[in-house]
Amino acid sequence: MKLPLLSNSHRLLGILLSLLLLAACGKQEQADSGENEPKGRILEYTRQVSFLNQQGEVVETVGVAVADDNTERSTGLMDVNRLPPDKGMLFVFDDEQPRSFWMANTPLSLDIIFVNADLEIVRIHHNTQPFTENNFTSGAPSKYVVEVNGGFCVSNDIQEGMRIAIE
Repeated sequence: MKLPLLSNSHRLLGILLSLLLLAACGKQEQADSGENEPKGRILEYTRQVSFLNQQGEVVETVGVAVADDNTERSTGLMDVNRLPPDKGMLFVFDDEQPRSFWMANTPLSLDIIFVNADLEIVRIHHNTQPFTENNFTSGAPSKYVVEVNGGFCVSNDIQEGMRIAIE
């Protein structure tokens, strides 16, 4: 069987289509690599929080950025687009009282962990919805709040009544 020869215009069209296909693949690889992802704020993780079971044994430890003044506490994890799985934020307050947090301008789903002055976890809000203006309350007085990626507490069996250690 003899195949028909392609005309120059058909060859040129084939080359152009091949080049377009290659260019599209290159753009997809660039998109997959995250180069086009918005960078957002970058945090410095200067302390550690360990979660302790009922026997006082460390269940898991995360590096945390610390928010210990009004400006840092108000900003929290706003505009942070990526939080590594072993990182979070520790909010430190001057006193112990009922607290309320919200997720406005926060693009990540978080577990919000309220902790009292005795370092006992008094309330966990799991997998909070990004960008919501709903209030997430402590339900009991708290002096500290730890925010980690949504699902962290379930994955590591972190429960209310457990304690934390701040290093």
